[in-house]
Amino acid sequence: MEHSGENSGGAATPSPGRLDWVDVARGIGIIAVVVGHVWTRGPVRHAMYSFHMPLFFLLSGMLSRPQPIIPFARRQLFSQMRPYFLFLALVIAADQIIEPLKGNRPIFRDWPQDIGPLLLGGSWLAGPFIIFWFVPCLMVARILFNALSCRWPDPLTRRWGLAMLPILLVAYASGHITRLSPLGLLTVPMAFVLLWVGAAWHRVGWRGWMMIPFLSLSVAGLSGLLPSLNMRTADYGWPLASMGAAIATSFLIFKLSVTIAPHAAPLAAIGRGSLTIMYLHVPLIHYLSPYMDKLPLLALALSAPFALDRLIRLSQRATRWLL
Repeated sequence: MEHSGENSGGAATPSPGRLDWVDVARGIGIIAVVVGHVWTRGPVRHAMYSFHMPLFFLLSGMLSRPQPIIPFARRQLFSQMRPYFLFLALVIAADQIIEPLKGNRPIFRDWPQDIGPLLLGGSWLAGPFIIFWFVPCLMVARILFNALSCRWPDPLTRRWGLAMLPILLVAYASGHITRLSPLGLLTVPMAFVLLWVGAAWHRVGWRGWMMIPFLSLSVAGLSGLLPSLNMRTADYGWPLASMGAAIATSFLIFKLSVTIAPHAAPLAAIGRGSLTIMYLHVPLIHYLSPYMDKLPLLALALSAPFALDRLIRLSQRATRWLL
């Protein structure tokens, strides 16, 4: 996402008026996402899954501003789904080449029958495709949130609080009812709530007394005292508690990002490449994990998509289409 919240990648270099701490926070978040996919079990995985996806929804909510409903929705559809389908096609093409070289059959091999699952996305995409739920989910949640924000611009009003109660109930109930999630839409209710929390937090801001309760909740989530989250499958751990820990950790990361932003240029650069890293790190981990130790794999899963992101940005046309 840019400073305006329109995109998920950001510019290769900071634009005038850009909030550097946002890029730093996004950099920390995307590193946590990659770490959580390299370490697939154990305390490291649990710690990353306790907060990493909520951080991005909260950040998007903090950056949101009410915009004209139809132009905003149209802009979101074109700017988000165009890179979605292009990166999806890239990973499909790679899978058609790599799996036969390994002596396996490609994941999608029955054409044209497989077009249906590919278009459904979300829970129909596994293996190197599992991260593709995130962008459509965020896009739909942002379109809906913007529509309501245009009607109720102040997220701190009572009507917002009353509206969140049924949405929160739907978010928790839906994950118990089904795991089917076309385009990640099963997660939209919780994403909507997190967007609102982020927008409300932007109005409230940090208070000194918050440090102790936030640290306590964060430690409970990071240490495994509370169940972690899997937002892709609408598994939100213990109701309110696990998500509260994720929110606390994210807000602490935001505070840290503000503090270290002047000295954290590498993290900010990673944050500006987060869209490309988001789409491509899982395929790299999927294909290379049998052959590499975890630390080198982590380094490659971050550095290779980041390098590609920088190459894409050398071309205005490629940037427009892919980012």
